[in-house]
Amino acid sequence: MPCRVQVAALPWRRTDDGSFEVMLVTSRGTGRWVLPKGWPERREESHEAAAREAAEEAGVSGSIARSEIGCFYYGKELPSGMRWRCEVHVFPMEVDHVADKWPERKKRSRRWFRPQDAARLVQEEDLGELIASFGFNPRKFAA
Repeated sequence: MPCRVQVAALPWRRTDDGSFEVMLVTSRGTGRWVLPKGWPERREESHEAAAREAAEEAGVSGSIARSEIGCFYYGKELPSGMRWRCEVHVFPMEVDHVADKWPERKKRSRRWFRPQDAARLVQEEDLGELIASFGFNPRKFAA
């Protein structure tokens, strides 16, 4: 099975009570909770691609870290039936704007979660661990 590299944003914000939340979006195919992610475009740096995916899939923008905080793996089935193993590099983004309208708003839902809840909702165990560890101190990973 070929391995392909994708990038993802981990959108986060501080709440009024001083705690933190992370945003997940639903996948288009299965409706499961995931991070906004996708393929980097030619000549696009990984963190820039992650920010673009966050804007397209979740309608959020903000300050994105230039360095990844880790990666996770999942299997992607293509329309042809072929399966790819994807390695997804995750970049935290402190959100400062949430758009009312965004490109994929009719294809996906988005929601803020406490990190420990988001960690339980995602299917990929390694992504759940990454979200949970991030939730302990997001500022440590900030851009």
